[in-house]
Amino acid sequence: MSEIIKAKPIGNGLNAVRDSFGLVCRDLGVPERSESLSRIDSVTLQNLALNLVSALQTLPASRLLHSTSGGKNLFGDLLRFPTIIGSDEFDLKRSIPLLRTVLDNNVDELVWKEVYNIVAQSALTARGEPSTPPLSEQTPWTFNTGSFAHTSDIRENIDPMLKDEVGDDLKVDHPDVFDAFFGQIPGLHEMTVAVLQSCIEAELPLFQEDVGWIEWPGRCEETAVLHFLRRHVDQFLRFADIHGFRPSKGHRCIATPNTPIPGSVSKRKLDVGLAYNSSNELDKGNGQSYNWSHILIPGELKSNSREDNQSSTWLDLVRYAREIFSAQDTRRFVLGFTLCGSIMRLWEFDRLGVIGSMPFDINKDARMFISVVLGYLWMSEEELGFDPTVGEDDGRYICIRRNGQMERIWLEALVKRQRSVAGRATRCWSGSLIGGSGNRLVVKDSWEHEERPEEGLLLKEATEAGVKNVARYYYHETVFTNGKVDDVRTNVRKGLSDAAGWNPLLLQRAAYPETVTSPMAGTVSASKRGRSSRSSRSSSRTIVRKRSSSDIQASMPPPKRSRSTSPIKQDIKRRNRVHRRLIVYDFGKSIYEASSPRGVLTGLLGGIKGHESLLDAKILHRDISIGNVMLNMTKDDGFLIDFDLAIKIDRDNASGAPSKTGTKVFMAIGALYGDNHNYMHDLESFFWVLFWACIHCTGPGGQRRVSKFQAWNFESTENLAKIKKGSVDEEDKFAKEVDENFTAYCAPLIPCIKELRKVVFPEGKRWLREDRGLYSRIKSIFQQASSGQDALE
Repeated sequence: MSEIIKAKPIGNGLNAVRDSFGLVCRDLGVPERSESLSRIDSVTLQNLALNLVSALQTLPASRLLHSTSGGKNLFGDLLRFPTIIGSDEFDLKRSIPLLRTVLDNNVDELVWKEVYNIVAQSALTARGEPSTPPLSEQTPWTFNTGSFAHTSDIRENIDPMLKDEVGDDLKVDHPDVFDAFFGQIPGLHEMTVAVLQSCIEAELPLFQEDVGWIEWPGRCEETAVLHFLRRHVDQFLRFADIHGFRPSKGHRCIATPNTPIPGSVSKRKLDVGLAYNSSNELDKGNGQSYNWSHILIPGELKSNSREDNQSSTWLDLVRYAREIFSAQDTRRFVLGFTLCGSIMRLWEFDRLGVIGSMPFDINKDARMFISVVLGYLWMSEEELGFDPTVGEDDGRYICIRRNGQMERIWLEALVKRQRSVAGRATRCWSGSLIGGSGNRLVVKDSWEHEERPEEGLLLKEATEAGVKNVARYYYHETVFTNGKVDDVRTNVRKGLSDAAGWNPLLLQRAAYPETVTSPMAGTVSASKRGRSSRSSRSSSRTIVRKRSSSDIQASMPPPKRSRSTSPIKQDIKRRNRVHRRLIVYDFGKSIYEASSPRGVLTGLLGGIKGHESLLDAKILHRDISIGNVMLNMTKDDGFLIDFDLAIKIDRDNASGAPSKTGTKVFMAIGALYGDNHNYMHDLESFFWVLFWACIHCTGPGGQRRVSKFQAWNFESTENLAKIKKGSVDEEDKFAKEVDENFTAYCAPLIPCIKELRKVVFPEGKRWLREDRGLYSRIKSIFQQASSGQDALE
């Protein structure tokens, strides 16, 4: 073992952990010494330990040192560590000796000795507990609104899947939402007191105790409520300004419920919200000059207070959040609100799901209403959900520490995005190293299940193994913000308790089990404002005495609210997602951008070569789709990207992640039926990529939508398997389908797809056994088709 440690020194490989510890110490105001570990809270300590384990996995020695559990190597032991350290049974103090050894820059032998100690302790913790599911127990597939291919994005298609997307991690009536997202805004308490006092003491009072807001429209018509909100937001700003409170950035209230907002695939309207208003960037008209990239806070209005309890209300807001996430590529979370009658509720949307606050009546709790409005107006970009690790200096950039040196990388253009709320939410930018060699880079951010092995580790291993026709590794990291791992549970949600609040969909499913398979059953979009169900407020108002600011101060409730109990038991496995960043060298283009049909085949042929090369390195890709097969910039070869779902073939156990997400229209029939995934399924996916491309590609960069195939996005996996099987089982029927549906541009590829069908589906049947020879047969078909027709140019 000592020979391995000497041959593969740690070097600067753990510097990032030391830097993270330094940030934590500076935030806490404690000395940057290992003794300060005892003064760090358990969540931060856990994050440091997980970060250290991630760094240890990247060290070459971890793949050569022996396993303590009979596995392949120490690297395999470390892969299981994150799940164990996150359990309640693991004592975090056990991680301190290892952390202290690293922070004190002890020799490599001592570091690896402590690694073995903590791995052994972790194994003891895991004994007697249910083991991670073996590979034969497939991680279930899930599909979200980012999994669509060529869909029109209309509500009847989007809504059922959107509800499923966020439904498993939906919480309402959470008592701590306000404190978590508004509690750290400087001066908010003082501003609220001052503005409320001004509202009461104005010559024409805006608010009166036991009456409410003087101008609140009794019938809650949409137009009247919008007018009320616009006027009062402006008035709150004026009162705050009088008292010396001024926001650092210009935000303004917008209200255009009948005007679609530009920037969405399908028409989307927004009732009310807050938007950027920097340097009068936005007109003061009715919203023709802004789009979804300007929207900071979306709001949804309903005329009836009873609609606060209907899923259609929060689902409307989820649609808006999805558009904001899509238009704002560095948004980590989105805050919003609903106002049903006079009942207000605050919402937070992130890559796990949705959390809703306790409701409150704005006419009875003026302090809370003013606090919310002022809080939204005074929030910094980070408090609004923007990624603080993306800097701005004549362009956007990120900073990384690579090989012991700090590097700054420009983010030049967004080249890929997933349109979803919950899920991986992959974003890719083209980039370049500032002061570097000029090589083009691709920066990829995604939110992965914390149990899933890091994509960067697999890609690094593939690059070091000399794998061909695959994007080449440059750097990867788990993103840290404010000295902590940027995950959803502890960072984005600021440690909000999982136990508080409750999930109305679980209650619905418990009461009506049939809604599990049809989540939108019985859900009808509620009416907008204009229909009143409450009686008009009395027009005669009794003027009450003015209260002093000290009276108001005394009447304000304490920041923390009492916790509510869940009405039903929610026995759901705790899920979490972690923000990870990967940087690769190779920059390519979609096969849709090929300059000819021959270019489509070139990209696919390169992808096949890459997949086979990966298999030789014992890595299985498992996510062959039209977005993951790239054509290089010279258009003479192709390569594979996206290792989010890739696995080591010789792994002992499944990762334990609750689900995996792919694009179902490209999935093999057997995979849709639930077979254990192997390379034969990926090879079949190449067939479906070519089939799909030829139906939709109309020329270089041109695409069309075909409703018959759009519907594949919304079929169940079993039904889609049957549809696909029916498409290929008979030669004459398949020939008729491609003749009728391939575009004129891709018609020259019809002979190729027919030949490909014969080898991928011999005698119209899917393969039930593995056959490495299928690689060479597919490559031969692509090569012959590419060289044999002038029409492919």
